[in-house]
Order: sequence, then structure tokens, then C-alpha cells
Amino acid sequence: MEDSLHHIFGIRHHGPGSARSLLASLTELMPDIILVEGPPEADNLVSLASDPDMVPPVALLVYASDAPSRSSFYPFAIFSPEWVALQFANRHNVPLRFMDLPTANMLALEDDSNQSDHLEPTTPDPLRMLAEAAGYTDSERWWENLVEHRQDRFGVFEAILQAITLLRSEVIDTVSFEDKCREASMRQTIRKARREGFKRIAVVCGAWHGPALANLPSAKADMEILTGLPHVKVAATWVPWTNSRLSFRSGYGAGIESPGWYAHIWNSQEDTNVRWMSHVSRLLREQDLAASPAQVVDCVRLADTLAALRNFSAPGLREMNDASQTVFSFGSTLQLKLIEDKLIVGEALGRVPESAPSLPLQKEIERTQRQLRLAPAPTPKVLDLDLRKETDLARSHFLHRLVLLNIGWGVPQKVQRAKGTFHEIWQIQWRPEFAVAIIEASLWGSTVLQASAQIIRRYADGCESLNGLCSLLDKTILADLPDSVTFLVAKLEDQSALAGDILDLMDSVSPLANVARYGTVRNTDRALIESIVVSLVTRISIRLPNACIALDDDAAREMYDRLRSVHGALSLLLNQELTNLWLNALTQIIDTPLVHGVVAGRAARILLDVRRMSQHEAAVLIKLTLTLATSPTSVADWFEGFLLESGQLLLLDDTIRHLVDEWVCQLDDDSFTTLLPLLRRTFSSFTSPERKQLGERIKLDEAQPIDFGLREEDNFDYDRANAALPLLLQLLGANTKQNSKDEQDPK
Repeated sequence: MEDSLHHIFGIRHHGPGSARSLLASLTELMPDIILVEGPPEADNLVSLASDPDMVPPVALLVYASDAPSRSSFYPFAIFSPEWVALQFANRHNVPLRFMDLPTANMLALEDDSNQSDHLEPTTPDPLRMLAEAAGYTDSERWWENLVEHRQDRFGVFEAILQAITLLRSEVIDTVSFEDKCREASMRQTIRKARREGFKRIAVVCGAWHGPALANLPSAKADMEILTGLPHVKVAATWVPWTNSRLSFRSGYGAGIESPGWYAHIWNSQEDTNVRWMSHVSRLLREQDLAASPAQVVDCVRLADTLAALRNFSAPGLREMNDASQTVFSFGSTLQLKLIEDKLIVGEALGRVPESAPSLPLQKEIERTQRQLRLAPAPTPKVLDLDLRKETDLARSHFLHRLVLLNIGWGVPQKVQRAKGTFHEIWQIQWRPEFAVAIIEASLWGSTVLQASAQIIRRYADGCESLNGLCSLLDKTILADLPDSVTFLVAKLEDQSALAGDILDLMDSVSPLANVARYGTVRNTDRALIESIVVSLVTRISIRLPNACIALDDDAAREMYDRLRSVHGALSLLLNQELTNLWLNALTQIIDTPLVHGVVAGRAARILLDVRRMSQHEAAVLIKLTLTLATSPTSVADWFEGFLLESGQLLLLDDTIRHLVDEWVCQLDDDSFTTLLPLLRRTFSSFTSPERKQLGERIKLDEAQPIDFGLREEDNFDYDRANAALPLLLQLLGANTKQNSKDEQDPK
């Protein structure tokens, strides 16, 4: 080994102290070449790091060309040592290369490990072990005190290398296969730089890998490790990143606790603590919370005192938080949570230059975002769109198209009824992983419109249900894809003609009616959609009565839900002819024997609500149901279908309430016990005020005579009744002569 040829700088991947120490060491060494732990596929992207439009946090994205979801991110913050090395190399015209195992191999190895049941040993956390040896329970705290807040920048890397070397040689005797491959690849890169004649080689790597790179074994041993590794074809680019994704709470393996605090440490060369407390007080005042200059002074003094009592050279984040909690919030943690979200972690979103490699689809999305004034932001934002305005309608179309492409930048929210159908509410929040989703979507087209249309056709070809096609049509119309709408309508017509399941037909009505509802607002041909609905409802109405016969309990409740769904959908269309066809089918259900009580009850209730059935007719029907039912269970089912979520009906209709009350009261003990769960399910659907008022109304009814309102009407046909009486009396064995008087007067 020739130690003078390469110098190991073992760093923590994101730390301002490590970055400052590295910058000082590189300035002293002035290397001929810098080798940085990172993806070799990104070597041609190094120069972009010095572009004025490149603003950290950013990340290198390396992805499989044929499957972009298989990807790896390599994030950089302004305080990351690797980023400092990139800036130093560009500023001093020093060549820089990435030296990790190629991502092409790492992605393939990940696939192999996912398919294998063999568990490789995992690399331990060396910082945690060193912190525990030093008497710390928190490795973050130990590293901050040792490195991040260190004033003397020299000698740090030698001490780190010595400590990790001892740890790897005497404490940890297992290294994962992936780490062996990575370190072999790093050593090969170092050897190549030596062969090319570089004399001062700076090697910037994670502290854990330092000892494995300090002494180079034979090249043959490393070649044996690397030969035959699987690989995939990959591509690389720069993408924006966020502070929240640098945080360990995002799940990032090399995450840190406080990216916002670290950025402050890096940017503040003097009066770090005073400036931090000024930021805290400004944030609190923006939220209308008390934070005076005098409190800022008290916080700084308290933080210095806490650091001295804890035997630290300078206050750290914990001292700053303890001081803020004591002075600003008097011990409460509420303000501290705000400080953590807004400052300690932060809301920074990076930016990459337009010259960075990107696909046409990504460029079009960025261009559309600028045109529609929808700037990506890492924090959630509520967007209220008025679809009567041209810009808001274009925003809606754009967001819906991104949803189709599985780019969930915007999430639609429920709209209050007062807003009307011309309003849409979205919550938008940009996340770095959308970069992968955009690359995946680019496989379908180079523009958002083209990619959306292609993915609609793919979904449609794989959709086997009418309901699925209708839902897809709904999304397509919201995204304003007219050619795709025509394609889906034709496919719907063909598939609906062949559909044999009435439940599938019924499921399709509601999505189509929902689509037709937007006809005016979204300039959609409503007549085209309604023609399909007319065809579906006609077929449903013809087949519905027979489809409701002999259903078991589960099937009956499924039919109950579909009756409600179809009726609600038709109420949106305001097509009286179609509604009459539907109501005629419901009338036939009531008159059809062997229909489950839940279904018959719901059909009767719908007819009552639309006044196709009068209150008197409803009372007669209820009385007949109570009289002719073969079992109390059937009656309970009927009442469930008729009364579910309908407490107001019992409150407003005295006759129906009396009939229900009389039936419940005449049940014997065994029947009541059996029916109690069914009845409870029905009455529990009433609101609490409705149940209370119903109990009070029943108490009043007990003191009043019950009038069912079922007296004979004046147009009763006595002649027809007289004609049937002789035969009826004979069947009953009565003396017809003695009852001749009764024959003349059936009343």
C-alpha cells in the first residue's frame, strides 16, 4: 500500500460538521482527483452541481430503464459532505468520480435478495456502538458533540478512521454481501485512479467503509467478488428533494433528526444561537404567539447555561429546544411541535436546472405547472377550483390527468353541498418520489394528454365489469379526454349489450349518472351518456321483479343497496319517462310473492317518498304485511327496508307509527327476543334526537285512541260482495237460510 496516494475521509452522509472538516481538509490537501461514495452512472452529471439554478436539497435518481419503479435516490443537502466535495471539485476544476457499486448491480441484487429466503447479515450502526462506549445513550447527540459542533476541524478523520478500524477488526466480524461488493467496487475505482497517475487522491466515503478502503488487497480478490454480478440497464438524472425526506422519520436509511437545524448551522458562521432564536421568535409571532426580543435574550442565555451545566462546549439543538420550551411556551410542548415542523426539520424544496436530463413528459408537467400557476410545494395546500373559470377548469383537467397517471400530487376532497357541482376542492403536496411516477408514466407517452389516453385504453382493455368501465368513464370525463370518452362509450355499449348480471347493470347506473351531472359544467355531451343510462335502466326495470324473488338475507341487502343507488342516480337525471319505468318496476316488486322483506320494504318506501303511493295506501300495505306475514322475522325485515334511516317518517306519520307500535306490542316474549337484534338494527339507524322524540311521541299516543285511518271507502262494491257470500257461508258450514238477511246486507 502506498499511503501517500489516497487519503480517506470517513464522513457522516449529512452533517455540517463533517462538511466543514472535509472542506478544510480538501483545501489543505488540494487533491488531483476526488472519489465520492455514490453511483458511477451519475459521473456525467457532476458538472450540473455548480449550475446557479441547482438549489439543494436535491437528489441523484438512478432507475431501471425498463422499470422505473426499481430506482434509488442519493440525496444531497447544502450541508452534506458529498455536496461540498462536488462544489469544491467544480470550483477548483478537480475531476470527481463516484465510486460505489454501480446501481445497475445494486438494483439487480435487491431483486435477487427479495426472491431469496436467505438472510444476509445486516451492517450494524457503528455510531451507536461508539456512542455507547463513550457513555451516551443517543448516538445523534454523541456525533453532534464530537463532530458537528467541533471548533478544531483537523485530526477528525484520522480519529474516526482509527475508531472504526478498531470496531471492525475486534468487535464486528460480519459484513453483508452487499457491503463486500460495494467496498470491492470502491477499491477498484481507487486502483484505476492510481493507474491513471493521480498522486493525491481524496476518498470521501461513509465512515463505516473507511477501514476497508485504507489498505488495498489484491485486485484479483476484488475481481472475484464482482465478477458475474447481475445487472440491469439504468439511467440517471437530478431531481428536487425536500428536508422532510432527509429526516429519518421519513424512513430514509441515512436520515437525520434535524435537517433544518443543520442547514442553519452550515449557513450561520457567527452568532449561530442568537440567529436561531430569532428565527424561532419570528415563527411564533407569525402564528400570533408571544415572542418578544427580551424572551429571545433569555432563551440564548438559558441555552448557554444549560450547555455549561451539561459540560458541553456550546449549546446544541437539545439546549435550544429546552430553552424555547421554558421561555416561550412555559413548559408546554405545543410551540415546540411547531418549531420542529417548520424549523428543525423545515419545509425546503430543492430545484434543479432545466439543463438536467429529463424526459419530455417531465418537462411538459413543469411547463404546465408554470402556465397554471401551480408551483410545487412540500407542504399541503388546499385548492378551491371554480370550474366556471377557464384557468380553474384547466387546473382541474390537469390534476385529474395526473391522477390517471398515478402521480398523486393532488388529492380530491369532498365538496360541501353549498359549493355546488361547479366547485372542486383539492389538496396538493409535492413529494420527491413523484419523479419516479413521472418516469413510469412517460412509458405511455411524451405528453400528459397522450399518456393519459394510452393508460385509459390499457385500463379499459383489462376491465371486465360494467361498473369498472363506468367509473373509468367518470375519471376520463373529469380529465377532459374526449377521444377516450368516445372509445369508452363504444366499449360500454358493446359490453352492456352482453351483460347478463343485473347487479352489474345496476352498479353501472350511478357512475354514469354522476358523469352526466357534469355535462353542463364540463362541456360534455350529456345526451351521449344518458342514452346508455336509458338502455341500462330499461333492461333493469324489465328484469328487476324476477331478480328479487327468493333472495337470502345477504343477497337481499345487496339488492337493497342497489335499489337506493339506482333511485338516487335517476333523481340526478330528471328524466321523467325513465323514472316512471323504474317506479313501475318497484310497484311490481311489491305485488310479487316471495320477495324478501328488506327489498319489498325499500321498494314501498321509495314509492311513498316520490308520492307514487299515498299515505293511505302505505298504511293499507303495512296492515296487510302485518296480517299476512308468515313469520315475525319477515315483518321485521320488511320494516328494516321501509324504515332504515327514516326516523322522521315515524314522527310525522301517525298512522304508520301506530301500526308499528301495535305490532311490536302484540309480539310474544319469544318472538320479541328473537327479533330484538333486527329491530335494534333498524331503530339504531335513527339519529339520537329522532329516537328521543319518538319515545316522547309514543307516550302521548298511549293516552289517545288509535285511529288507523283504514275505514271503508264510499265506492265499496256491495253487489259483488253479496254474490260471493253464499259460497263463503257454505264453505264455513253456516245455515244459509238463517243468514238470508245477512246475504241482503253484508254490512
